[in-house]
Amino acid sequence: MARRALITGITGQDGSYLAEHLLDRGYEVVGMVRRSSTVNFERIAHIQDRITFVPGDVLDEISMIEILSTHRPDEVYNLAAQSFVQTSFNQPVLTGETTALGVTRLLDAIRIVDPDIRFYQASSSEMFGKVQEVPQSESTPFYPRSPYGVAKVYGHWITINYRESYDLHASSGILFNHESPRRGMEFVTRKISHTVAQIKLGHAEELRLGNLEAQRDWGFAGDYVEAMWLMLQQDEPDNYVVSTNQTHSVREFCEVAFGHVDLDWEQYVVMDEAFMRPAEVDLLVGDSSKARTELGWSPNVGFEDLVTMMVSADLDLLNGKLRGIS
Repeated sequence: MARRALITGITGQDGSYLAEHLLDRGYEVVGMVRRSSTVNFERIAHIQDRITFVPGDVLDEISMIEILSTHRPDEVYNLAAQSFVQTSFNQPVLTGETTALGVTRLLDAIRIVDPDIRFYQASSSEMFGKVQEVPQSESTPFYPRSPYGVAKVYGHWITINYRESYDLHASSGILFNHESPRRGMEFVTRKISHTVAQIKLGHAEELRLGNLEAQRDWGFAGDYVEAMWLMLQQDEPDNYVVSTNQTHSVREFCEVAFGHVDLDWEQYVVMDEAFMRPAEVDLLVGDSSKARTELGWSPNVGFEDLVTMMVSADLDLLNGKLRGIS
């Protein structure tokens, strides 16, 4: 029989790539979506008819228990969260309820319904925040600098606690920044790629950004979902850093993005205090040697290819909209 996987957050960037990956491996995929009049299936429209959708919410443990009892998944991938760092400063309580306590509700539902279910928790490099060492590995102490980072630390440790307390196969992937053409517009990478495309086509004149010197370890989301799957195929659960082991600044991202369309980024980028974080994270760069050695994982898409992929996709998107209008 085909294995069955439940994905929370299936309509997001990571959820869409993970659903593709699992379907390609012959899984039955169950996707949890919140009851809403405006559910956005855009990222998974091309595979929507191959997924079983179920209503549920990480704010409601009863709905988690019901889903697990009805669909009996072999694996659960928890990608649901309030995942935008800037928003977490404005909505810290909601961020805690979804990104932190939501993990507890799902783990507890697994404990109650079927402790043999294998569980993946989407942890984040934002947990390192004000980094205590460079690069950051599984043993690096956490120092989160946002409500989002704090919530992710809770989710990470409650996963370890349930693993050790109830012998669950619960693994945590500490993923560094991973991007794609499916990234939401509120994230700086997609904001850059989309605005570059708009400027190239004459529909915008400037790009307003915050800290240009912030450095991140950027990879391709399509590569990173394979690491998620590999973690749940191991005999024993564990924590793994997933990263490219290279760091680049927002400034470099702009240089590559504008250069891809033969524009000088300095003529269009404006620094705006409104986009500065209350507490900035200056440098994140991972050490994914454990994942590479134990999981046999490595990234395929490099930094420049990632940036140009995103800009090209946004050019195609905007040109398609223009053709649709005409």
